Amino acid sequence: MTEKRLKLDLHMHSTVSDGTDSPAQLIEIVAGAGIDIFSLTDHDGVAGCAEIRGLLAPGDSTFLTGVEFSCRDEEGKYHILGYGYDPDSPSIRAVVELGHGYRVKKMNVRLDHLRREFGFVFPEEEIEELFALPNPGKPHLANMMIRHGFARTRNEAIGEYIDSLHVKNTLFVRPEEAIRGVLGAGGIPVLAHPCFGDGNDLILGAELERRVDRLIGFGLQGLEAYYSDFSADQRAQVLSIAEKNSLYVTAGSDYHGKNKPISPGETGLDVEEYLPDGLLRFLEDTKSV
Repeated sequence: MTEKRLKLDLHMHSTVSDGTDSPAQLIEIVAGAGIDIFSLTDHDGVAGCAEIRGLLAPGDSTFLTGVEFSCRDEEGKYHILGYGYDPDSPSIRAVVELGHGYRVKKMNVRLDHLRREFGFVFPEEEIEELFALPNPGKPHLANMMIRHGFARTRNEAIGEYIDSLHVKNTLFVRPEEAIRGVLGAGGIPVLAHPCFGDGNDLILGAELERRVDRLIGFGLQGLEAYYSDFSADQRAQVLSIAEKNSLYVTAGSDYHGKNKPISPGETGLDVEEYLPDGLLRFLEDTKSV
């Protein structure tokens, strides 16, 4: 542990992916929440980080470049976070382009599924607006369904309709591709919310250790041990695995603005507590402190 006490949130989303706040608004929201260090981790997108870097002024919260790649392979689903990378690096941009291409393909597959299985049809102009988004995803489609009365809530839209289709693994970035892209851009790859898998699946105990060991083989360097939806036991398991493997530790809320009932800075890390060594090492090695 360390004597340094900070409020941080290293897992936040903007309108560049599926958040409702623009990158500029996020700077103000972070300041209002009293957050000392923050990162923008949009899904498969880095444009918001470049925008924030151009807007920061003296006295603003410390900012760390971030990204979250949606990954899947034969072993399951993963969200790989990347921190402290160069957003202009061809290495990170190649993975961003790959992820964006898969998102567009998945959206077409999902729209076809909703039309074929449930008879849900949307106006052409709304579909064009959907594909004009930087990174169209399930929350955007769910919001469109709600507007047309096809679902009452976002959870219903995704859980009962959108996720009734199993999308092929071939339409996702593989975890080793994401990790390689982050490392190639000088960044630190971290496994987001390690206890959560597909849907409501929980990954704990020996299965969690095996998954982390496999990702370490690809170059994984950290675990998101402090996360808004983690129980105390889940957090303790992740911290134990991180310590055992000398991995970095991060803390994030997964803030999405109005698209998710999570507040900025809601990471499970008490600001009155001392920072664990794995988190302090992460901040030092990304030059955030």
